[in-house]
Amino acid sequence: MSPVETGIIGIVVLLTLFLLGTPVGFAMAAVGTAGFCILVSPEAGLSMLARDVFATFSSHSLTVIPMFIFMGSLAFATGMSRKLYDSSHKIFGQMRGGLVVATIAACAGFAAICGSTNATAAAMGRVALPEMKRFGYDDSLATGSVAAAGSLGILIPPSTIFMVYGIMTEQSIGRLFLAGILPGIILASLFIVVVYLLCLRNPALAPSGPATTMKQKVKGLGGTAETLVLFALVIGGLFLGWFSPMQAGAVGAAGVLVLGLIRRQMNWPNFMFAVKDALKITCEVIVIITGAVIFGHFMAVTQIPAGLADWVGGLDLHPAAVMAVIVLIYLIGGFFMDALAMITLTIPIIYPLVMSLGFDPIWFGVIIVLVTEMGVITPPVGINVYVIKSITKDVPLETIFRGIFPFLGAIIIAIAILLAFPQIATFLPDLLH
Repeated sequence: MSPVETGIIGIVVLLTLFLLGTPVGFAMAAVGTAGFCILVSPEAGLSMLARDVFATFSSHSLTVIPMFIFMGSLAFATGMSRKLYDSSHKIFGQMRGGLVVATIAACAGFAAICGSTNATAAAMGRVALPEMKRFGYDDSLATGSVAAAGSLGILIPPSTIFMVYGIMTEQSIGRLFLAGILPGIILASLFIVVVYLLCLRNPALAPSGPATTMKQKVKGLGGTAETLVLFALVIGGLFLGWFSPMQAGAVGAAGVLVLGLIRRQMNWPNFMFAVKDALKITCEVIVIITGAVIFGHFMAVTQIPAGLADWVGGLDLHPAAVMAVIVLIYLIGGFFMDALAMITLTIPIIYPLVMSLGFDPIWFGVIIVLVTEMGVITPPVGINVYVIKSITKDVPLETIFRGIFPFLGAIIIAIAILLAFPQIATFLPDLLH
């Protein structure tokens, strides 16, 4: 059996394990080790397994991940999600569909201090969904909007997916963070446009909320000051060279902790909840990265990435057409895998091909995040949908999935805009560097 045939069989086995519910990191490590043992030797495969596990878990560059995750866990434990929602509610709540708009704005704000799509959806869902139910909002619109807006957590920096992509491709995490800001604002705006159009067509979906005075709106803007200051401190300090990415995460976590103590919303139980939550998520991410490294070494010896790049290079296709095919592959893959699994599995195969076609790696990182955002809300995996289902047990799963489809259209439009105008993603990184 040739190395390419072995690699294809390995990919099929890996996808089968995913469908059977095998943890992503362990599945990739198992298939990668077995494939390496078959193609090279059992001794080399076991040596590679031990070396990769030790190298990944002792990697200094990966320390950036737990710091930002801890920052997001502390923000949730100190009630910053509630404060952001209350502020957005005062500004947008009186509009038709205003509670949904407020939720989208609050998700965008919380994403700026969180970095996780699941955490953003869970935090805002617990706060916003009871309010929407109280005001008589349509269940499908309410739940679908929170699931979709939660996906902003992996696009607006700091983003766990950007960190993993940067580490795997040796790209600047700072530049990736900057590249996600404008696309994140565009996508949040498109979500709001979707809500407006839905309510315009069917006003019964979302009744108007109570009116607020200009003084209350200004006070609501003041409620976002903490988030803006933290975002400016972390992202601004990172690009001004005050501290490294790891130190930026630590500074952000310390800032959230101090704010929680000042507002007397940080006690020992909340602190321990944040520590345990951050530890759990960090371990999951590191294990997935370790499995991806092992599987990547298996892919290297199969010669599939190099062969794919040579094959595409020999086709008489415009690079834009090739990129469209790659986007379609990610879109289909997102139906079966979550964002992190998609990134870690495909980057060793797709990234060399993208670089051989001359695309900007920072721009491609934003495109990948946008496409994988669709995977966190599309059936059958759609992890954000299941997060929302766990919060609203009385709403059928099909109702939530039905609510996300208008927002899928917004993500597709955002991807098309980025494909047509890549400068949107590269403008800020090029300007500040």
